[in-house]
Amino acid sequence: MMRKILTAALALFVIIQFLRPARDNNDASAQASNINNFLAVPADIDQTLKTSCYDCHSNRTNYPWYSAVQPFGWWLDHHVYEGKKELNFDAFGGYSLRRQFHKLEEVEEMIEEDEMPLSSYTLIHRGSKLSPEQKRQLITWSEKARAEMSAKYPADSLKAKK
Repeated sequence: MMRKILTAALALFVIIQFLRPARDNNDASAQASNINNFLAVPADIDQTLKTSCYDCHSNRTNYPWYSAVQPFGWWLDHHVYEGKKELNFDAFGGYSLRRQFHKLEEVEEMIEEDEMPLSSYTLIHRGSKLSPEQKRQLITWSEKARAEMSAKYPADSLKAKK
């Protein structure tokens, strides 16, 4: 009986390996709406974003080897999908001014509260963990970008209507 259960479980495991999620990883379209085309992003900030944020928040996800093993690939794909839905640096230019401004506020909040990058991500991707200095730099950059937006655009185009 146990042998039949193990055989069925192994067969199921093999079958699900053929059910892979489609990857939305379009590098070509990433350039036109990338945040760098709409805000001043210094080289060090850009590198930090690429190292610590882009795998889940851009169209340039670097999928690790274990993403090819199901059901881990499904979990990872869903995680990346949710991350891009929340903030996609490669789609930033397509956001309304209000949404851009709000996403920058959220960047500050997530970093200040140590919610991003996720600990489950930094556990495996050690180099993506933000140092206190990197956190400070990202928050300062975001505050400066919002200040520049506030100076350039009318206030009612940046804040949610109440």
